[in-house]
Amino acid sequence: MSTTTTPSPGISREDLTRLGAHWGEPASLRSWFTTVDHKRIGRRYLVTAGFFFVLAGLSALVMRTQLARPEAGVVSPQQYNQLFTMHGTAMIFLFATPMLFGFGNFLVPLMIGSRDMAFPRLNAFGYWVFLFAGLFMWASLPFGAAPNNGWFAYAPLSSEAHNPGLHMDVYALGLLFLGISTTSASINFIVTALKLRAPGMSLNRVPLFVWAIVATAFMVIFALPALNLDNAMLFLDRRFGTHFFDPSAGGNVLLWQHLFWIFGHPDVYIIVMPALGIVSAVLPAFTRRGVVGYPLIVLSIVSISIISFGVWVHHMFATGLPQLSYSFFSAASTIITIPSGIQIFAWLATMALGRLVLRVPLLFVIGFIVTFVLGGFTGAMFALTAFDQQVTDSYFVVAHFHYVLIGGAVFPMLAGLYYWLPKISGRMYHERLGRWAFWLVFAGMHVTFFPMHLYGLFGMPRRVYTYRSEPGWDGWNLVSTAGSYLLAVGLLLVLVGVLHALLRGRPAPGDPWEGDSLEWATASPPEPYNFPVLPRVHSLHPAWDARTAESTTTGATADRILSAGRRTLVTSELDAHRERAVEMPESSVKPLLLAGALLVLFTSLLFAWYPVAAVAALIVAATIAVWLWPPRRPDEELGVVA
Repeated sequence: MSTTTTPSPGISREDLTRLGAHWGEPASLRSWFTTVDHKRIGRRYLVTAGFFFVLAGLSALVMRTQLARPEAGVVSPQQYNQLFTMHGTAMIFLFATPMLFGFGNFLVPLMIGSRDMAFPRLNAFGYWVFLFAGLFMWASLPFGAAPNNGWFAYAPLSSEAHNPGLHMDVYALGLLFLGISTTSASINFIVTALKLRAPGMSLNRVPLFVWAIVATAFMVIFALPALNLDNAMLFLDRRFGTHFFDPSAGGNVLLWQHLFWIFGHPDVYIIVMPALGIVSAVLPAFTRRGVVGYPLIVLSIVSISIISFGVWVHHMFATGLPQLSYSFFSAASTIITIPSGIQIFAWLATMALGRLVLRVPLLFVIGFIVTFVLGGFTGAMFALTAFDQQVTDSYFVVAHFHYVLIGGAVFPMLAGLYYWLPKISGRMYHERLGRWAFWLVFAGMHVTFFPMHLYGLFGMPRRVYTYRSEPGWDGWNLVSTAGSYLLAVGLLLVLVGVLHALLRGRPAPGDPWEGDSLEWATASPPEPYNFPVLPRVHSLHPAWDARTAESTTTGATADRILSAGRRTLVTSELDAHRERAVEMPESSVKPLLLAGALLVLFTSLLFAWYPVAAVAALIVAATIAVWLWPPRRPDEELGVVA
């Protein structure tokens, strides 16, 4: 339910009607397929990533049931390997990053005072590619052809000789397909944050969540090519007999690991960084003050983004590389804990100096800090080569990265979900139901994964389908399995709470939390044009600043230009000075058609239908040409607004 925007002296009701006509999309089947509205696309990312999360979570429950007792027979070894691989691949590639990019899609234009993303059609294209790539990979599971070599796909076990069938072809092609979506979304975030900020929002006034999204986008741009190259070489090895990873023909099996972890370790921070930004966005509303140490947090975000590219070999301390090289990567792995620690202490100081309002989003933030710090302690232990070599490939590693990824990503996601649900849906959630969900998720997470530290130290190897009773791991595994079901009940309550809010929640006001960033200066949910008047920012906390709040309700020189069409404002990169108004593209079916042609192309490559793949490639090229072909009457450039 949307709150009504009240016309002000500076903008008439006719202006609002005209804005609604320019930016609104009629409720129709065609509109559903052609929308370029960043808010609708953001919601779709959230729902689709949540769907893949459910599939990956059900896979985990089946695996935990298999491991509850020694030598169980719930699933076969082949089925277990496919569930294990799809669980990890989906959680990393199809849930974590797309879910956080979904928050970014919905929130970044609102937080910076813009009316849309910089490239709306590219934004829609990225979503359709993400959806099709996810379905491409999950559709292989019912046919017994799902990836089965772990989400890390180590060579030579992933080669055709050791792993025949379509399993790892699905993996390589699926991730190459998905990479198109992630790359396009990252480019869009960078340009949007640098060029579409509201006047006055200089870099030292950019919300920390936006800083985190932009840093993540840059990491994706630099890290993802290594993974794409890895998967392309794997596909060529398997399908066309090249020998990139074959030592007998001059290849190198460690080449896979180097390229994979050059992507893989920055990817940990690609996942965690936006989640840390969510924490910095949620805290001010529930502590009634700004986050302590804003410049230091920005510096830590940038530092993590850079240092994360220099620590990948700590994933390879047991591979027999030269011992001298380990010292450099061990030092880098220790140093990267410093900027992470800066953020932790800044949040604790914010909570200590503020006035806490203990609502569900803050509970998940507190749960995040506790869990993430515990995961960070074990992470610092892995930076020590001798310790890493003792526990590598044990369940101690499984415990560590689940503490980091669930504590560092899922808890902030849930905090953000409860925090922004009123803004996204226009409805308030049920507080008591949310508290029950938090305690079950928090307890279930620790009951599931803390015992893994113990039976990992007791010698249980990771990636095993079953085990014997003699080593004494069965009791701890049973506890972990019970905890996984408790965690699942807690997550189910989260889903019930969201559905209850959507169906029966009371209407949300524009700003139910007294938040400090610009999204709370809009209606709930926002109008199609976001802001009737683009704000003029005067503070790091614009929603708490009287002059900024006044600028969103009072007419300005730019209003007549920006309300005369489907337009938003371009500003300078550093200080956000006004440059010009630009016409934004309308809804289009071209993003869907291009993504569909790519789906046909990758499916044809999977089944070796090369003539069909050639035709699909031509359709892809033709669609791109039509998309980029200049219009007959180019939009005349609008004048610079003073």
